[in-house]
Amino acid sequence: MKKRASKPEEGAVRGRAAGIEQYNSNVDRRTTQTGPLAFSAFVAVVAFLVVLGIGALVAGGFTVWGLAAAFLVAWVATMAVHIAMEWEKVVVFRLGKFSRVKGPGLYLTIPFIEQTALRADQRIMVTGFGAEETLTSDLVPINVDAVLFWMVWDAKKACLEVENYYNSVSLAAQTALRDAIGRASVSEVAIRRNQLDQELQEVIEERTSVWGITVLSVEIRDIVIPADLQEVMSAEAQAEREKNARMVLAEVEKDISAMLVDAANVYEENELAVRLRTMHLLYESVKGSGGTVVIPSAYSEGFSDATLDRALDSLKSGK
Repeated sequence: MKKRASKPEEGAVRGRAAGIEQYNSNVDRRTTQTGPLAFSAFVAVVAFLVVLGIGALVAGGFTVWGLAAAFLVAWVATMAVHIAMEWEKVVVFRLGKFSRVKGPGLYLTIPFIEQTALRADQRIMVTGFGAEETLTSDLVPINVDAVLFWMVWDAKKACLEVENYYNSVSLAAQTALRDAIGRASVSEVAIRRNQLDQELQEVIEERTSVWGITVLSVEIRDIVIPADLQEVMSAEAQAEREKNARMVLAEVEKDISAMLVDAANVYEENELAVRLRTMHLLYESVKGSGGTVVIPSAYSEGFSDATLDRALDSLKSGK
């Protein structure tokens, strides 16, 4: 029996979905139609006034037939004269078949014979998508949010090959993200972000290129790991760091031990070397503490210049 998510969890999921969708480009693009609609209205008004004026001149005044003809011409003019914005490509059909791609700027269509099938926005589009509670290869459920940057490069394919290219791109991106997560472990997903971005871009590009769409980049925004697993991974990382520190310390101690063995061999073979080392240590201790050491007179003879010179000569000669 499937466990139903609690209300806080459902609210968190809805909040994450809303956060992702805020990056989506406006699919309707209603603001981009202001210019074409205003132009169509202008054409209709001009055509209406021209035909109405001509009818009035011919008939000697305004008549019902003149008004009807003016309305008809204005209607036909709005169906024949169009403009496309700088970033738009317009797909025109003639009697249900593909005819041509027009835009940007002014273009004409034959009323009742030709119609606009698609206005493709060729600016860079942004689609936010994610994978909720998706299992990795080591069976860990994680949430991943990503952003897709893409654009339509072939308006004809975008019109003929897919019913709704915007929704299709979003679904293809979600599927590719889930597949990529399922093939990687949770640690690989967290560490290999750049590689995962590149992999997703290639997969989505392969799926959408037949629709006349090119993928510019894919960027993973956030990776959410369960809280209990975060503690386990943190402890594991801490243990790994301690292990590395102990290994480094062991290597250093090994090197120090080897140097001490070499020094012991030298001291064993040469008694004068031991005496020099003893005097050096004594000197360093006095120098560091700033104190005074009182030693027997017999031992102090070892600090005389003659004794030190003989010790140094013996070390140089190897005796």
